[in-house]
Amino acid sequence: MSEVADWITGPLAYPFMQRALIASVMVAAVCAVLSCYLVLKGWSLMGDAVSHAVLPGIVVAYVLNLPLAAGAFVAGLSCAVVTGYLKENSRVKEDTVMGIVFSGMFGFGLVLFTRIETDQHLNHILFGNVLGVTPRDLIEIAIVAGGTLLAVLLKRRDLLLYCFDPHHARSIGLPVRALYYGLLVLLALTIVASLKAVGIILVVAMLIAPGATAHLLTDSFERMLLIAAAVATGSAAVGTLVSFHIDGATGACIVLTQALVFCAAFLFAPKRGMLRTNRAEGASRSGPAG
Repeated sequence: MSEVADWITGPLAYPFMQRALIASVMVAAVCAVLSCYLVLKGWSLMGDAVSHAVLPGIVVAYVLNLPLAAGAFVAGLSCAVVTGYLKENSRVKEDTVMGIVFSGMFGFGLVLFTRIETDQHLNHILFGNVLGVTPRDLIEIAIVAGGTLLAVLLKRRDLLLYCFDPHHARSIGLPVRALYYGLLVLLALTIVASLKAVGIILVVAMLIAPGATAHLLTDSFERMLLIAAAVATGSAAVGTLVSFHIDGATGACIVLTQALVFCAAFLFAPKRGMLRTNRAEGASRSGPAG
């Protein structure tokens, strides 16, 4: 028992690990809540699109000596708005538009990054550097993540109805267009808050895995929110500690932990687990013969 306690408390003796754990848990919590709506709406690719599209904004913000988070937010929101405009004003499907827009903006960001001399390491932008989070970074993450989480929770019922049935939401007088762009703004803010922790690439997993896992475990959306938050924050804590002990990338360890939890839910979920489904199908086939 003492070995387990030492395994947990040992890394927390270092201030940088304390900050990393706090930042990871905060980011995981807001990503988990938003992921439930993205999974319900079928917007997993939208999270991918916006996260990749922030790169040119980061580079431009660096050149103009502006906060990198501000550049990331403007670029991410621009990508989301352009995607919405093209979807509404062309025959191209939404997933195709998202693929074109985010790949184009990501390519543009890579060109800018290679042409402009900076002291920013590309790996930190792509994969995050939560172990390098400073107290000031922690405050910024808390403000952005806390504000985003509060906004989602305050409008959770309207967002739920919009994601589940936008036509019904419009028929009862909800501002569907405002909810659409509001959800995009919240998505962009969540990605900005997550950049320091897991970077552009890995944030996609944090925006999908918790909601997908919770969706396998419950039919209630309220419970889905709670389960997703528990899975995400627990995975963030375990992944951060594991990364210390194996000297691995923290963001990658967090995402891998979430993936393992999803696999466990996929196999063993009480109602929708693959093993249970297979047993039920086998019993139904053998029933008449018995």
